[in-house]
Amino acid sequence: MNILVIDAQGGGIGRQVVAAIHKNIPHAVITAAGTNTAATAAMMKAGADNAATGENAVIVGARKADVIIGPIGIVIADSLFGEITPAMATAVGQSNAKRILIPVNHCDNIVAGTQGLTTKSLLEEVISILQHTEK
Repeated sequence: MNILVIDAQGGGIGRQVVAAIHKNIPHAVITAAGTNTAATAAMMKAGADNAATGENAVIVGARKADVIIGPIGIVIADSLFGEITPAMATAVGQSNAKRILIPVNHCDNIVAGTQGLTTKSLLEEVISILQHTEK
């Protein structure tokens, strides 16, 4: 399974996602696509198999992935403080990959029903979804 993890800013969510996948689904091939070098570096340190930075990395990665994981902002143009370009959001949205979007309430994008959920509980759900995707 080819998994593309996309993150922006400091890559904190992406780092946690990569580490959780690496631990729970060790045979998965994880590609990290950061919108900046800090995000990419954080995901590489967590164990991503491949990594690249920038708009084209997201666009190409979205074409090749079986599953795309990231904060919900990866499908919203100009989100994550402007780091998600319209081309990135379109590539993720039009990809044939299954998308697992983490409902993080940041950057003026609020997802109803997510109050009180910890990052840990969200990541546990991500792993559960991935494990069921494999079957």
